[in-house]
Amino acid sequence: MIFTEYPNDFWHKAKIDHFDPQLLAIKMPCHNQQLNNSESPEHAAKHVRFARSSPAADTCQDEPCEHQTTSDIQRLIGPQLKLLPLNDQIRELQTIIRDKTTSRGDFVFCADRLIRLVVEEGLNQLPYSECTVTTPTGHKYEGVKFEKGNCGVSIMRSGEAMEQGLRDCCRSIRIGKILIQSDEETQKAKVYYAKFPPDISRRKVLLMYPILSTGNTVIEAVRVLNEHGLQAKHIILLSLFSTPHGARSIVQEFPDITILTTEVHAVAPTHFGQRYFGTD
Repeated sequence: MIFTEYPNDFWHKAKIDHFDPQLLAIKMPCHNQQLNNSESPEHAAKHVRFARSSPAADTCQDEPCEHQTTSDIQRLIGPQLKLLPLNDQIRELQTIIRDKTTSRGDFVFCADRLIRLVVEEGLNQLPYSECTVTTPTGHKYEGVKFEKGNCGVSIMRSGEAMEQGLRDCCRSIRIGKILIQSDEETQKAKVYYAKFPPDISRRKVLLMYPILSTGNTVIEAVRVLNEHGLQAKHIILLSLFSTPHGARSIVQEFPDITILTTEVHAVAPTHFGQRYFGTD
């Protein structure tokens, strides 16, 4: 008699004439192994973001469109566009934020969580330097630390929603602000207010704006930063959602910029600012 443990958490007795050690090993995938798509098609289906729902998908050769996959859109826009690796946690947060029945409390809570994930990944794009520290036990530890000279800039008002997430990760970081509004008649973006650290031209900037729809507001903000001596290659744009048109417009205007977002979709949740600040 031997005991074998099965996945259903029950213990069973089994008479085995010839003992085989392999019977005691339950075949389970390692945590860092990738499941074979053929073994788990239902799990793979979760990660399909843009289904090709019509023959029109084959006609999207040169312009991003709603029928394309995320990887297709990244290829067309370029390496400047970086997306957070998709997982079920991020997908759930995106779903709650887009759901019109979500309460404001749940909306803010989930938005803050998603903002934190984007900020953390944005910090990974900043330069580090190697350093050595001494542990309490007297051992030397080879690690890394941030290079000095980073700052944040929020595009008011919705960009201010991301400020706390940045401060939670970098307590002493300086944050500038830009206020840009669109003219009601011409729809052109106009700068009403801008305040930055005096040495911003020598800094790496995390530009915060949660929703990229047309891209016009961000383009105008980057122009203002350029006027203050900051090159686009030193700007990392942090956003939560982007349309293909918005991302491509920004990259076409400033090819050296980096855009970090969680999703590229033809329909952006433009209600974000109103819901977050309770002005809807």
